[in-house]
Amino acid sequence: MAVADPSAEGAATPARRSDLPVRVASAVVMLAIAGFAIWRDGVVLDCFIALVAFAAYGEYVMLASRIATDPARLGAAAITGAFYIGWAALALIVMPTPLLIAVIGLVICTDTGAYFTGRALGGPKIAPKISPSKTWAGLAGGMAAAGIWLALVTLSGGYMLSALGPTGPSLTQALAITNVGMAALAGAGLAVVAQAGDFYESWLKRRAGAKDSSRLIPGHGGVFDRVDGLLPVAIVAGTAWAMGLGGGA
Repeated sequence: MAVADPSAEGAATPARRSDLPVRVASAVVMLAIAGFAIWRDGVVLDCFIALVAFAAYGEYVMLASRIATDPARLGAAAITGAFYIGWAALALIVMPTPLLIAVIGLVICTDTGAYFTGRALGGPKIAPKISPSKTWAGLAGGMAAAGIWLALVTLSGGYMLSALGPTGPSLTQALAITNVGMAALAGAGLAVVAQAGDFYESWLKRRAGAKDSSRLIPGHGGVFDRVDGLLPVAIVAGTAWAMGLGGGA
């Protein structure tokens, strides 16, 4: 669901430049489909999330089958993947739509910020044996972009809430009823979580000897490639929301 791929940080090759139109076209189509599902909400959105999760899980199992040395290990990997991807899908299904949009936007901002910052600044690699192109500068850029995104989302929510007051919408009131600084810090922290999910999939692909989880999406690889950062963020955000809901009951 990301517009830019942080795995592409660093200098662009001619092959990547020639592939850019295909990547952009695929990204537009993916965003349009996801946007339609979010707009329709309800059963349509739930079915869309389940379909994406099922596709990602299938690719996860295919990677695991290239790593596992015996059926027992493959079975354990399949159970782990079902728990991991299933938990994320359930979190996305049960969380309110505004939170879902915030989570998806945060992952997109993380990927985009990491991509452009990594390309512009380069610098030391985080874990070259797992993902040779990811840099510390890219991670910092992703954290900054995600922090700004969540701060703006939080401030926008406060502004809409202030409209319910007797004086009408007020930016001052929105700042008073929200903690923009904490939202920015939370966004930066979730960006790290998103990058951890990206590294996890990169580690699986490295062990499986695969460049992409599949070739389903032109220019982007597979579904698992597109949601690798979204999965752990959904788990953290969805679980935190559920715990907060239970604590307030």
